[in-house]
Amino acid sequence: MSDLLNHYTTRQESILKSIRNLVERETRSREESRLNEIANFVAGQLREIGGQVELIPHSGYGTHLIARFNFDHDNADQRVLVVGHLDTVWPVGTLERLPFRITPEGRAHGPGIFDMKSGIVLAIESLRTISSRKLATKRPVTLLLTCDEEIGSKTSRALVEDEAKNAAAALVLEPPITGGVVKTGRKGIGTFTVRAIGRAAHAGLDPAKGVNAIVELAHQTLRLAALNDYEQGVTVSVGLIGGGTALNVVPAEASAKVDVRFWTSEDGERIVSAIRGLTPALTDAQIEVTGGINRPPMPRSEKNIALYEHARTLAAELGFDIRDDVVGGGSDGNFTAAMGVPTLDGLGVDGAGAHAEHEHIIVDDIPRRAALLTRLMQTA
Repeated sequence: MSDLLNHYTTRQESILKSIRNLVERETRSREESRLNEIANFVAGQLREIGGQVELIPHSGYGTHLIARFNFDHDNADQRVLVVGHLDTVWPVGTLERLPFRITPEGRAHGPGIFDMKSGIVLAIESLRTISSRKLATKRPVTLLLTCDEEIGSKTSRALVEDEAKNAAAALVLEPPITGGVVKTGRKGIGTFTVRAIGRAAHAGLDPAKGVNAIVELAHQTLRLAALNDYEQGVTVSVGLIGGGTALNVVPAEASAKVDVRFWTSEDGERIVSAIRGLTPALTDAQIEVTGGINRPPMPRSEKNIALYEHARTLAAELGFDIRDDVVGGGSDGNFTAAMGVPTLDGLGVDGAGAHAEHEHIIVDDIPRRAALLTRLMQTA
């Protein structure tokens, strides 16, 4: 164990250079050419260390990557599935304002470094170490890197679920909760568009002949807010709203984007039913609802806890402790856990600021997290 930790301590600067290389390849979701380029770049690295790599392009999105490492096991054996994503939330050009940099406090900053370019590099390094040092593994390992996780995994969900069918465990490269806390549970997520349809009229000459869609949507917004149940962990947030065409026109249309989060499938089904059952408050108004649940909940199940306890034992052998918690955000771990696969999320490098301008990792945490991920790939 100490030998593995020493190995990554020796390679820390090299790993940090690799992280910088990925951070400086800006890959916002839907930047197709950039996401294609980074997928090909990472594929080259994985092929060099013996991976059987498949690239799956999706027009308008980018390229998904699957790398298989059999490690002398039968190709049909159950695998350890390692899941990450190549896309970030940062617009191209952010590097000019927020360049990669290392502070005197030992923090490495840069857009996407915490979520999750550093986690991708950890996975590559772990696979390189297992291959080059011929370390024994319990199972074959598959690394799946998608290109659209930050926008809901629209083109990759089926791929994640297909790979999960033959997985004994799923290790998710998302960043940990600050402090290195791994994630054993996540809320389910739904997104909806609620559209109010009224009738246009001149706001000064014939206001009574109109049906104000914005007023209708205001009624629906209050009804949606009433669905919140914070004690049960159910949240319904109207996050975006728009409508109308001109100040002197009674608006004929207005719409709202709604974010829904929940801990249990039962709560999710109840909220979906309530939102789809919305009815007009104003005479002659109409309501249209589109959308639904796009990530099932990842419950803090016995399987997830058992995998966490295994990881905690490995971390203790490496000389440090890890804790677990549950979070409201979603990841592709929601999909693997919903299929009954033991899932441990938040295995990236410790840091803070995902999606924020202070996004960073703790440089000295790199060896610990690389060693832990390697041991999990070997033993999960």
